[in-house]
Amino acid sequence: MIVPFLYALRRRKLPVGTQEAVNLARALSLGLHESSLEGFYEVARALLVHSEQHLDEFDVAFAEHFRGVTFDAVKITEEIRGWLEEVQKLRELTDEEKASIEALDLDELQRLFEQRLKEQTSRHDGGNRWIGTGGTSPFGRGGFHPTGMSVGPPGGGSRGAVKSADARRYKGYRTDVVLDLRQIEVALRRLRAFNREGYADELDIEGTIDATAKNAGELDVVVRPPRRPDTRVLLIMDVGGSMDPYADAVSQVFSAAKRATHWKELRTFYFHNCVYGRVYRTDHFGDPIGVHELLRVTSPKYKVIFLGDALMAPYELLATSADEPGNPPTSGLHWLSVLREHFPHSIWLNPEAPRGWSGNTIEAVRSVFPMFHLTVDGLTEAVQELTRRR
Repeated sequence: MIVPFLYALRRRKLPVGTQEAVNLARALSLGLHESSLEGFYEVARALLVHSEQHLDEFDVAFAEHFRGVTFDAVKITEEIRGWLEEVQKLRELTDEEKASIEALDLDELQRLFEQRLKEQTSRHDGGNRWIGTGGTSPFGRGGFHPTGMSVGPPGGGSRGAVKSADARRYKGYRTDVVLDLRQIEVALRRLRAFNREGYADELDIEGTIDATAKNAGELDVVVRPPRRPDTRVLLIMDVGGSMDPYADAVSQVFSAAKRATHWKELRTFYFHNCVYGRVYRTDHFGDPIGVHELLRVTSPKYKVIFLGDALMAPYELLATSADEPGNPPTSGLHWLSVLREHFPHSIWLNPEAPRGWSGNTIEAVRSVFPMFHLTVDGLTEAVQELTRRR
């Protein structure tokens, strides 16, 4: 039973081998699975999954191998999810129409949902019965119902759903979703760099062994300066306006950066939509510092992370204006180029989905900064870009 299952996991790119097989067999011999399939699932997942990003693939392999859920069924699920992401806009409902929609208790909602799944055979948008988008059905996405069940990715609609059909305890562990605090901390840790500086008071064990061997066995103690963090980071965040829906994500990045102990220095600044000659030390746009002053007090060695959706009216990015009396008119795009030129180790993190990055101001900002989506994979790629040697 175990070996074919391990091969099923390996087909889905999970790193399992002999050691995992031995550990799983030992756990089964000790009865840790309590002679049940559910118990075996828990034990196998604990022993065979080494990274949270593999949890979904483990579930797919387990369902296929032990419950006969074929890969085609998984593909159908993904197709349905893609459909539900294409939300049709709900027409404006009157107060009378909203009041006429029947509220359902949770048990009745669950029963009707299972019944609709068995009966429905095609896509549906609008309406008040089938699972779809942009309607008044109790099931779907992007519609309205006082006690509905949300199906598909979060977001859209009236946000009044009492239950989510695809809620899973580890949904946030997928690498293509917006990060949580722990994941941000793990990704940012890859930026750490150390340098030995200060008084030489740390024992160099390898150096001592090497020196003692060269000294015919006579102890020759070697000491060295301790390792200290050598990473300087600027975190520059867009706040307000179109960034309001992403306030939680920005707060998590800010918290993770503040909690990190591997920075030599971390400075945080704020702007709105674009940088217009200055950034601010508070999110209420107080205590400004001019860009030229910022460049004067920071070296090009800083790692710079911009965090924003880069969405604004075109004139806000391209129109020229004088940021201070007596200064020549300058556009926001020019100021971004100035920052990029001074800080070669700089990137832009965008919470907007990449499918919306073309045909607007995001495209112009991307021409200046390497841009990455604010997900586990995106932040990992961003950190790799920041640490690349120039």
